Amino acid sequence: MIKLFTDSDLDGTACALIAELAFENEAEITHCTYRNLDDRVEAFLLQNSGDPVFITDLSVNEHVEKRLEERFQKGSHVQMIDHHATAMHFNDYEWGFVDPGNDKKTCAGTLFYQFLLEKEKIERLESLEQFLELVRKYDTWEWEEDNEVDAKRLNDLFSIMGRETFKSEMLRRLTRDPDSFAFNESEEMILDLEERKIERYIHQKNRQLVQMDVDEYCIGLVHAESYHSELGNELNKRNPHLDFITIINDGSRRLGFRTIHDEADVSEFASRYGGGGHPKASGCELNEDTFRIFVAPSFALKPLRKDPERNKLNERNSESGTFYENHEGKIIYLRPSRDDRWEIMCRGEVEKNEFDQFEDAERYVKRSYHAWLRSDKEVVEDFVRILPLTKKQIIDRYHYMIKSMLHQEEDALS
Repeated sequence: MIKLFTDSDLDGTACALIAELAFENEAEITHCTYRNLDDRVEAFLLQNSGDPVFITDLSVNEHVEKRLEERFQKGSHVQMIDHHATAMHFNDYEWGFVDPGNDKKTCAGTLFYQFLLEKEKIERLESLEQFLELVRKYDTWEWEEDNEVDAKRLNDLFSIMGRETFKSEMLRRLTRDPDSFAFNESEEMILDLEERKIERYIHQKNRQLVQMDVDEYCIGLVHAESYHSELGNELNKRNPHLDFITIINDGSRRLGFRTIHDEADVSEFASRYGGGGHPKASGCELNEDTFRIFVAPSFALKPLRKDPERNKLNERNSESGTFYENHEGKIIYLRPSRDDRWEIMCRGEVEKNEFDQFEDAERYVKRSYHAWLRSDKEVVEDFVRILPLTKKQIIDRYHYMIKSMLHQEEDALS
């Protein structure tokens, strides 16, 4: 038998599918996570089986790593194939092959396929290569850069069907139609419905997002058990002032980290807590230590309020300045200064920090004050309370009035 240990996600399942195509009934596959991989591999090694063993899309701990080297030195087959940068040290072994890709990002499925092609253990299939390219683009998030929606939809189909049903269907389809890979009409309809379901889920979770500081990062935290990749990506885009999103999965006792920013390497961050993954998508266990650091402090925090989407007066990057607020009732005013920079005023005091770009100033306000954009309605109502003007007069004169106040013109209220 050929023993394969592989991840339980789409990329790991692609590796399982490749093994079944290459080795047919000789493949014995165990899907794992970082949490149980080491125990399962060690249990296999204790059996003293001479069966060839492959490990794909996951990496073992130092103890199991040494056991695998001992097994290899005794003449038994070991092959580890991965694409995570955190596993690069396995290239020091004859049996290790880790390649994150330089010009083109890789996934475990494509690496495993190329490895077996070179060893003449599998025949080239055009349909499989098209399938694996979608897997690669989804796993590396290139699908979003290239607007390759089918890559995301493939993962949605994987989630809907479940791993074993998905694998069986893909095996049947790839061998039946060896020249091309595509979704059928029924799948397209199901995927359209799923997209709407995901959008509702993301909207709900965005309203539950809390903000806190961990180490040198300002992060968002949310509890969720579904759609982690889509959720992490969209919450990052809706809250770009955050360095990354932490998704707490109580059921699986996992923490997932997702970012869209190049300056935040979440694989390095996850490694601080015993985890790993990609620079923009990684995770670790939810244990006593990580519960104390991430979960316990977040219970006392109120969710961030989303910025209003239909403001016509209190707009971002406005010459009149922009008003923000937070849960403490603080009103923060971000305004242009006389030297074409941006300054911040809170409760009558102007901060010493100034910024060349509005985006940098807004990021500072949101991170430092846990603030959000005030709605037109709230801003106008405040002015009605303090100025001898009607609501309509304030709306009609809004930008002129505020710019006049900025320059202290005497006719501001005339």
